Amino acid sequence: MNPLLYRLFPFLHWFPINSVILRGDMIAGITGALVLVPKAMAYAQLSGLPVYFGLYTALVPAILGALWGSSRQLATGPVAIISLMTAAALTPLAVPFTEEYIGLALLLTLMVGVIQFGLGAFKLGAIVNFVSHPVILGFMNAAAIIIALSQLDLLLGIPKGRSDSFLADIAEMFGNIGQTHLPTLAMSVFALVLMLVLKKVKLLSKPSVLIAVVITTLVSYAMGFAHKTSGSAKHFADAEIQQLVVDHAATQARAKTLQTDITAKGAELRALEKAGDVRAATDLRYRVDLLKIEADTLEKQAKEGMRYLRTLEFVRADAPESQAAMLYLAGKAPAGVATDGQTWHIKKIEDGKMNLTGGGDVVGNIPAGLPSFRLPTLSFDAVLQLISAALIIALVAFMECISMAKALAAQTKQRIDPNQELIGQGVANMGGAFFQSYPATGSFTGSAINLQAGAQTGFAMVFNGLFVALTLLLFTPYLYHLPKATLGVIILLAVTGLITPAALKHTWKASKADGLVAAVTFVVTLVAAPHLDKGILIGAALALALHLYRTMKPRVAQLGRHADGTLRDIKVHPELPTSEHVIVMRFDGQLYFANVAYFEDMVLETLAANPQARYLLVVGNGINQLDATGEEAIRGIHERLHAVGVTLVFSGLKKQVLDVMRNTGLYDEIGEQYIFPGEEHALSAIYAWLGDAARDDRFRVAGGIQPALAVKT
Repeated sequence: MNPLLYRLFPFLHWFPINSVILRGDMIAGITGALVLVPKAMAYAQLSGLPVYFGLYTALVPAILGALWGSSRQLATGPVAIISLMTAAALTPLAVPFTEEYIGLALLLTLMVGVIQFGLGAFKLGAIVNFVSHPVILGFMNAAAIIIALSQLDLLLGIPKGRSDSFLADIAEMFGNIGQTHLPTLAMSVFALVLMLVLKKVKLLSKPSVLIAVVITTLVSYAMGFAHKTSGSAKHFADAEIQQLVVDHAATQARAKTLQTDITAKGAELRALEKAGDVRAATDLRYRVDLLKIEADTLEKQAKEGMRYLRTLEFVRADAPESQAAMLYLAGKAPAGVATDGQTWHIKKIEDGKMNLTGGGDVVGNIPAGLPSFRLPTLSFDAVLQLISAALIIALVAFMECISMAKALAAQTKQRIDPNQELIGQGVANMGGAFFQSYPATGSFTGSAINLQAGAQTGFAMVFNGLFVALTLLLFTPYLYHLPKATLGVIILLAVTGLITPAALKHTWKASKADGLVAAVTFVVTLVAAPHLDKGILIGAALALALHLYRTMKPRVAQLGRHADGTLRDIKVHPELPTSEHVIVMRFDGQLYFANVAYFEDMVLETLAANPQARYLLVVGNGINQLDATGEEAIRGIHERLHAVGVTLVFSGLKKQVLDVMRNTGLYDEIGEQYIFPGEEHALSAIYAWLGDAARDDRFRVAGGIQPALAVKT
């Protein structure tokens, strides 16, 4: 078959396929889906989207990722880290669970997919190497802690604020620890114990999460765990509370109007800049800045107001929860007024409508049916705001995906094409963006289950997606009473494996510089949350800076003669004899513009310490690259040494270095007779040139010792 056809449709490699393999893939797919369905809903909640978006993300991207990826066992879908990064990217721009937030999530998914597809199509998968392992290690550990802490409001039933400082929000929440909703805490503990016990039972370990979801949902339904109602400002008996709610709604409305105005004026500004009308553009930019300042002020006021309102406790006149009823501050209900016996809190105020909760939080209504086709809202301003987050999510998602794919390939002996995997992930996210999915990537848990269950082709994920579709079509009404506390426990257990202090300690032991990079990335990610991109950007920048610093000062060793005849670094072995006639130096690293000054300094410093030397032998086994600046530096050193009667000799130079020297004429200028394949060849020639003057030199190999063929440190 045409290779181009396989390139365009890589799933053709699965064929021909027999019924035994197909049956095994079906079993693996259904097994994985049993675990995936509850986790997908939990991860959607983490991303700030309604829980059914997790199921949508486990459907379309899962199938497309399998069809166009290169790994046959990789499971594409929602994962904890990418869910958190999605929330971190969108939360500063819109309120979670709103239509605006959903629209931005779909746009972000499309952008992530386009970036991944573009990198794969142009074979740029190696770009992920710019984000080093210590950066990812520090980021993953910090992100896991953030994920765990972000579930506390669900586990304890305490309202949590939303600001530009995640740690401040958590501190504020702990300040309200006295408001812990005891039934929610009890449900959290029950779900946690249930899952841990089920995992100990071998037969039930795989579907343990699903079993826990079913049991806690039944318990929630039986005990009347959830209590929800709605109303408006007029339903508060307290006039002061009424006014606070009215003012909050007005502030929200004004802020929303301003944001719409800013967006419209942003389009006008771009048109003026394109037309070259500098004066009008400057005036409009000034007015837009004023609007932004006012909008930011109003948003802060709204957050502060909502933070206060959420701390208030109310009792409600006895009436069905489907109907609005009068609300009184706790302890201030008039005598003779019958209440429903619940304590109520304001959960959300939007468009003048108020949602209240008087019990544990549950998933609620999930739309039945498959995700409908929906075009992401394309906005130039939104693209500019999301581009950095989209790029980082695309890279982190791919690193997580390819690491899992390689781990699977090591066991299945399958060849993995990183660029094809990028294309597969790109197609999955681009396709998912049009069917209400948020960014997806390869799932460690889902992929491991696929492998253990015997999946041999990507059909396993096709069957997995079909089972999710069946859930959306038939089972969503039964999920209404699923406690969100259960979903919080699922996430908590899922991220515990991402907290790896032993790996951080190992990195520190291996390299203090890499340990510093991991530590800085960890701290910055925690402190900057919810702006998680800052952690990776600063960590990657620090890693590159330290790499450049290390290459600016590579190891330069002056060598002495060991008793076994080898040449070793005299800094490590200061007792080794050297020669007053010959200086032997070894340069370990590429010789390029950033370190030529250091190389020159070390050469001159060593010569100054050995003024009697007549030869300088540079052992060049470690020089693997020579650029124009490095070549010019060698030429300059050669000329300066020649002027003071010192001969420059090289040994062990690699082909690529010799090619540069030949192309520029430096090879001939130094002289072929002064360039040797090995250091012992060079030393033999040097001592022959020195003659009787160096006959008793301790550095010289004794007659009974064969010349060493390698240099040791």
